[in-house]
Amino acid sequence: MPQMMEDMDIAFPNLGIYLRNVPKTIMIGSFGIALYGVLIAAAMLMGVAVAARIAKKNGQDPDLYWDSFVFIVISAIAGARIYYVIFMWDYYKDNLLQIFNLRGGGLAIYGGIILSVITIFIFCRFKKANPYLFLDNIGFGLVLGQVLGRWGNFFNREVFGEYTDSLFAMRLPISMVRASDISESISAHMEAGTNYIQVHPTFLYEGMWNVMVFLVMVFYLKKKIKRFHGEIFLVYLAGYGIGRAIIEYIRTDQLYIPGTRLPVSMVLGIVIAALSIVKIIVGRKRFPRADM
Repeated sequence: MPQMMEDMDIAFPNLGIYLRNVPKTIMIGSFGIALYGVLIAAAMLMGVAVAARIAKKNGQDPDLYWDSFVFIVISAIAGARIYYVIFMWDYYKDNLLQIFNLRGGGLAIYGGIILSVITIFIFCRFKKANPYLFLDNIGFGLVLGQVLGRWGNFFNREVFGEYTDSLFAMRLPISMVRASDISESISAHMEAGTNYIQVHPTFLYEGMWNVMVFLVMVFYLKKKIKRFHGEIFLVYLAGYGIGRAIIEYIRTDQLYIPGTRLPVSMVLGIVIAALSIVKIIVGRKRFPRADM
């Protein structure tokens, strides 16, 4: 591996992978489109498509999910941005116009989930549909959409962890990452004569974890062990919450609970996972047979 990296390069030295000229944007004429945004949009589209397909296989109306698409997309983006801005308010209070600048990232998945769930309940009320069944199906699309969407962080050179020399260690040129994301530990491990940092690719860890969560959800579906509507979505919340809490611990771009050094997504992940597991246990006792 070279000691000096070009600005647009990304490397995984312990895997023997060196990627040259990895773009942040794609150009259409003189207009640039951020790959981060392209992948987020593709993830949302894929998420609804997966949910609609599963609904159709279960004898439900797939059009219901496509009808909800615009509402879910708007609420997901708005919720993700609001959540991020709230916990980064010390920055945004003096840069109010930056609140509307999404090109550089700044979306927090939990905010998107929270507002999307609220929107789904409102949508299902108007459509006279069961919101818990809707959430079960949308959960499959959501977790797969997160797998794809996390690659937007890869192209944006963000959502990475502390220094590591593990198998999946990733190298990024310093010029391409935010200074605020470079911790003291990362700086201390920078070798003289180099221009890169070597870190945990936490975006990749989360994607791999979400694939496992998806497989558990598929197991629930295939084996028909679901006992009440909403249970599969609770499995998603519990599984994702556990993984996010663990991964958040090593990230360097954490959002903190005001007045503390507690990462809000780590705390929220633990709380949501615990509540979801309790709800699953209580629900399975209440419904000894599958409510399909």
